[in-house]
Amino acid sequence: MAVSSSEVAPRPAGAARRGHHPALALAVIAALQLMVVLDATIVNIALPQVQQALGFSTTDLSWVLNAYTLTFGGLLLLGGRAGDILGRRRVFIAGILVFTLASFLGGLATSAGWLLAARALQGVGGAIAAPTALALVTTNFAEGPERNRAFGVFGAVAGAGGALGLLAGGMLTSWLSWRWVLFVNVPIGVLLASLAPLYITESERQPGRFDLAGALTSTAGMTVGSFTAAAVLLAAFFSIESRTSQPITPLHMFADRNRAGSYAIMLSLAAAMFGMFFFLTLFVQDVFGYSPLRAGFSFLPVTAGIIISSQFAARSLPRIGPKRLMTAGALLATVGLAWLTQVSVTSGYLEGLLAPMVVFALGMGLLFVPLTVVAVAGVPPHEAGAASSLLNVMQQVGGSLGLSILVTVFGTASRNEASAQVAEFLRTAPPDAQAQFQQTGQLPAPWADQILAHGISTSFQLAVVFAAIALAVAVFVIRPLPKPEPEAVETVRAG
Repeated sequence: MAVSSSEVAPRPAGAARRGHHPALALAVIAALQLMVVLDATIVNIALPQVQQALGFSTTDLSWVLNAYTLTFGGLLLLGGRAGDILGRRRVFIAGILVFTLASFLGGLATSAGWLLAARALQGVGGAIAAPTALALVTTNFAEGPERNRAFGVFGAVAGAGGALGLLAGGMLTSWLSWRWVLFVNVPIGVLLASLAPLYITESERQPGRFDLAGALTSTAGMTVGSFTAAAVLLAAFFSIESRTSQPITPLHMFADRNRAGSYAIMLSLAAAMFGMFFFLTLFVQDVFGYSPLRAGFSFLPVTAGIIISSQFAARSLPRIGPKRLMTAGALLATVGLAWLTQVSVTSGYLEGLLAPMVVFALGMGLLFVPLTVVAVAGVPPHEAGAASSLLNVMQQVGGSLGLSILVTVFGTASRNEASAQVAEFLRTAPPDAQAQFQQTGQLPAPWADQILAHGISTSFQLAVVFAAIALAVAVFVIRPLPKPEPEAVETVRAG
């Protein structure tokens, strides 16, 4: 039997072993990334059913999403550091197990508080596993075309996963119940935790310690409800990181203009994107009367748009460059959101929702690939965990904070519109309808739908501002990168 060179040649210090089943290793890593990304949106379609079952108000309902994304984003930095110090495969598996347990507990929830606690624990598990997933690509795939093709698969999964979550959520909610948007993670998580030791090689453990003070201040700063307290905690976080010898987040990563710009773009666009999915899933079910399954299918063109444009971006990146792709993507996203500000109770699906959603999706697809490339370019191997987590942090924190702000705008606009609609209802409605309103406090569908639509269209106006900020950063901050080497060009095309 032939003996490979890897069996007889010693590995350099710090180098990781590479497995003999790269396709299976990539499948496990990508499946975890898909599961984590899906869980940020798979619950969206089930929100009306969750609201009815557990007694959430419309504004409080956003915490079903934020409980997950805030703990996920807040602890990603610690998760990336843990993988570097303890071994990425070991931390990867631990994160999967925590995520799986939390999903099981969430599916059993009988109260709002129980569900929110389970969603927060899901975020913890995702934060442990997700940053090591991207870093494991470097452990299991040799630098060059092999690794870059793996990054291409990983990026496609991350880009389309959010929209696919809406479709999966619709199927599970319609065919089973809302609880299965959580239970579905259990068999998948058990399978991935079982396969990971077989096909994923462990990374070399890096010497170091955990920057717990940095982790606590960054996480608390991202999750505290008071903006003043959050600002103080985040200021303390940056002070700690600038003085500690082994920071959880090397601040010099922000010194690179393009990398810092890519973080700002992701932060701003995620703020708009999370709100868009949240409000439109409510709109199509409450105003259009769609079933969860039909609602899920109504977002399928978003998935197609992201996949198509992300593939175009990957193939065109060496020729067009990241700056032009980012600018075009941010412009399309801004146009799509501006179009959605016109949504009303008289809107149809094709012209009122589908067309602007597709424009937005094409823009986001153009952005994912160049943002990832710019964010990790030039990062040394020993900082791979921190680098791979920062872009995810920006996405999750941006989405959480953006959704919180948009929901606040929605609540204010809805209350103002409700006053006007109640006055109009009491002026024009027949006596029996008015009597029923006095008993239940609930307006009939036409008036209630108008309140919901007005609140949503108003929140989209602020979402346009978020996207416009991303566009400004792409135009004025991002600088063109040098033309890639021929091998890199061929690799991107292959990916």
